[in-house]
Amino acid sequence: MIPRPPRSSKPTVAEADAWADVLVRRHLLFAAVLTPTGQWLVQERPDGPVRVLAGPADLLALAAILQQYTRSTRPESR
Repeated sequence: MIPRPPRSSKPTVAEADAWADVLVRRHLLFAAVLTPTGQWLVQERPDGPVRVLAGPADLLALAAILQQYTRSTRPESR
C-alpha cells in the first residue's frame, strides 16, 4: 500500500458532513449529528453510548478507522 501524503489543509465541516452521511447510510454508524458548537455527536448502535467528537478532524479520523476495520474484515474476493 502506498502511503498518502499529509493533508495540505484542515478538514472542513462540509467534508465531515459528507463522511457522516456515508457512514450512517452504510450502517457503520447509527447516528452522526453536528452540534451548533462544531462538535459531532456519534452513536454506533441505537442502544450504544453517544460519543462527543471535537470537530471535523475527529470525525474524519473515525471514518478512517471504520474504513480500515471494514476492509480488514472483508473476505478476499480474489
